[in-house]
Amino acid sequence: MGVVAALLVILIVIVVAGLAVAARSLKVVQQYEQGLLFRFGKVLPVTRGPGLTIIRPIGDRLQKVNMQIVAMAVPAQEGITRDNVSVRVDAVVYFRVVDPIKAVVNVQNYMFAVSQQAQTSLRSIIGQSEMDQLLAERDTVNRELRRIIDEPTEGPWGIRVERVEIKDVNLPEGMKRSMSRQAEAERERRARIITADGEYQASKRLAMAANVMARDPAALQLRLLQTVVEVASERNSTLVMPVPVELLRFFERMAPPSAQPAPPPEDTGEAEVAAAEALIEGAPTPALAADVKPEIPSAPVPELAEPDIPPVPEVTDGPAQSAPAPDRPTRAARKRAET
Repeated sequence: MGVVAALLVILIVIVVAGLAVAARSLKVVQQYEQGLLFRFGKVLPVTRGPGLTIIRPIGDRLQKVNMQIVAMAVPAQEGITRDNVSVRVDAVVYFRVVDPIKAVVNVQNYMFAVSQQAQTSLRSIIGQSEMDQLLAERDTVNRELRRIIDEPTEGPWGIRVERVEIKDVNLPEGMKRSMSRQAEAERERRARIITADGEYQASKRLAMAANVMARDPAALQLRLLQTVVEVASERNSTLVMPVPVELLRFFERMAPPSAQPAPPPEDTGEAEVAAAEALIEGAPTPALAADVKPEIPSAPVPELAEPDIPPVPEVTDGPAQSAPAPDRPTRAARKRAET
């Protein structure tokens, strides 16, 4: 009995040891994982794929690396843009491991390393961009941020940054109010332009309608009657109807012709305007009807009798003597002498 019990104990120990060795040697790698095999502390260059894999129970250690895309939220970072505006920006980074050996061997904790790299790169991109770019050109900023983060991580760490997205850009309250006023002013400007354009088009249509109705007085009269109907249908009111145009024209046709000639039309200044335009263009100025003056016959001017001038005394040789000038007779004296 003692020998049987001893054999039974030995058998149980062997079974337990075998199960322990089997559990140590058999590993299961998931579909989204890659297995790194360390043999006595040295990583083997060949990775183990998904499924059941067998390793040595002594000296081998299998480390699994997740190959899925990881979405990591980047904490909000405060910074000053290139146009001196304080902003607070947060983002999210999508990355995955492309080389599990580098991700495990070259960096201690690649998740923490990528997070720190994303935060510093986000601060850098804030300082290089303007506020309008952060708000309107998100795609450009995201591509540049992805390039900055992916450059030091893919080669040495074996981690590829798939995409970077800026989630929110927080502006100061004063800047928000300024942008609100700017947007309001822009909307007011557009409203005024649209209103002015509508009034301009309406004025052109009204001018065309007035031109059409002016050709036919009956149409103008019908329009007047329609306006009266519209006004009278709203409320009880007293309407003062003007004298119809057709009645005035009837009296005008029945009136006897006036003996007095019609007054000449007033000068509207068209001739002066045409002359000024011709002078500006360098063309010869046309003769104006207003500038032509009728020739007035001049009356014959009677010839005046020449006054009697006394003879000048002869000058003799000798010293010059100043002779007294003779008195010139006046016209009244000459008439008395003649009588």
